[in-house]
Amino acid sequence: MTQEIGKRPNIYDVASAAGVSKSLVSLVLRGAPGVSPARRAAVEEAIERLNYRPSRAAATLAGNRSRTIGVVLDDYRNLWFVDLLAGLHDRLAPLGFRVAVADPSFNAHLDRTPVDGLLSMRVDGVVIATEPTEEMFAAVDVPAVVAGNRDMVVPGADIVANDDVMGGRLATEHLIGLGHREIGHVTGAGGAARLRAQGFDAVMRGGGLRPQVAQGQGLTMESDGYEAALRLLEENPSLTAIFAANDTMALGAAGAARDRGRRIPEDLSLIGYDNSPLASANLLRLTTIDGRNRQVGDGAAEALLERMKDPATPVHTKLVEPELVLRASTAAPA
Repeated sequence: MTQEIGKRPNIYDVASAAGVSKSLVSLVLRGAPGVSPARRAAVEEAIERLNYRPSRAAATLAGNRSRTIGVVLDDYRNLWFVDLLAGLHDRLAPLGFRVAVADPSFNAHLDRTPVDGLLSMRVDGVVIATEPTEEMFAAVDVPAVVAGNRDMVVPGADIVANDDVMGGRLATEHLIGLGHREIGHVTGAGGAARLRAQGFDAVMRGGGLRPQVAQGQGLTMESDGYEAALRLLEENPSLTAIFAANDTMALGAAGAARDRGRRIPEDLSLIGYDNSPLASANLLRLTTIDGRNRQVGDGAAEALLERMKDPATPVHTKLVEPELVLRASTAAPA
């Protein structure tokens, strides 16, 4: 069977490909009993081969709303999602919505993107809390909001994010205010990390200082922070402070400082970002930037609810202002 380019398959296409009636396809989609195993298998094979998804509009007209919001994360290990999901839940749960979470590995053997997987669950809306790809947002046919990333615009989707450039500036200004001049930054390849690095670079150059930046393997995990900080300390022995793109990378940087015999904060000040549970742990007591991710989650839920009520609402961007949280990992240089 030949499919028109750009034309989404419908239930009649599935019926034709499976050699059954439209009514039987509907029975299979609803999980109804009474369908023979052979016919059910034929329909399921046709659905997968055609990459068919039931129309969201048709499901809504039929009163078949799932009361579920899908959330796409980039990595479950990234702790900034903890507060984001809490903010989403606090706003959505009282209204009877559930939250379903997926990352790029979600049903990767079945779906092209995690958005495809969530849409197959008939979610009523999607929060994209990762860097959206063209393939990902091309699949979105429900109200959508991008949370925490501003690098790529998803057509028709609002953006709710922390002001990462301001946060990068706050972290760097704090270190300079303490008297540090030799300051390094460990970063990753993500959109939020790039914006934080921009804030760092702007303040350093504005103060006539040389930005010293290192990146691990492109991620923002503990191992990347360790690798990048180790390189900074080896190449710049006079370094007195490090700003890490997030608290997880700051943990790696603390390990690198330990392995190079540098005490925190006596020999090296360290500041992170996100104010995650790691930052408040007694072992680290990390000075950090609070991106107020719970408020980002709350704002994303609010924007999504508004778009679900009125899909024609003009697209807007909301930035949440970050805050400096002082703990024990930063001090004036010796």
